[in-house]
Amino acid sequence: MSTTSPGAYVIRSIRADEWAAAKELRLAALRDPIAPLAFLETYEQAVARPDSFWQERAAGACEGADRAQQIIAEGPDGVWVGTLTVLVEEPGSTDWAGAVVERKQGHVVGVFVRPEERGSGLTDVLFDAGLEWAWSRGVERVRLIVHEENGRAQRFYRRAGFVPSGVTVSLGEEPDDVELEFVVERP
Repeated sequence: MSTTSPGAYVIRSIRADEWAAAKELRLAALRDPIAPLAFLETYEQAVARPDSFWQERAAGACEGADRAQQIIAEGPDGVWVGTLTVLVEEPGSTDWAGAVVERKQGHVVGVFVRPEERGSGLTDVLFDAGLEWAWSRGVERVRLIVHEENGRAQRFYRRAGFVPSGVTVSLGEEPDDVELEFVVERP
């Protein structure tokens, strides 16, 4: 998959050998001021991971992978300016929070667009590509989890067609620290 978006950005799946660029973009995401609400790991945790972790992560979500796909927006200068990953969750498996997955679904994670590119429409194009990939894998719906206090993300997800499912996930230590599930059903 590779498409060109307005402004000569290329929207495509990563290749396995691009693990270092994937690592750099993830570390940039984890330095964003909203990162504590948006991601379940810290910059310190991620930067301490060995290269083998990043290599395996890229190989598992690269072009041609069936279970996950990391899609990026690549600028005209070759710099990656945005990303998201779609995971395929099978019925009967257990998700990241320990809940049993009831049907085949996609799960969008790791959404990030560099601050200087926000508002350019790249997030829309990334989501279009991610949803297209998920639908091509036969999922019944696509979901994502968003912190209840991350209003910016919730507004975008609603605009992209996602709606709250009513499912909430507690993040553990603080009972009031809750994530909300948003879903979009297969068209």
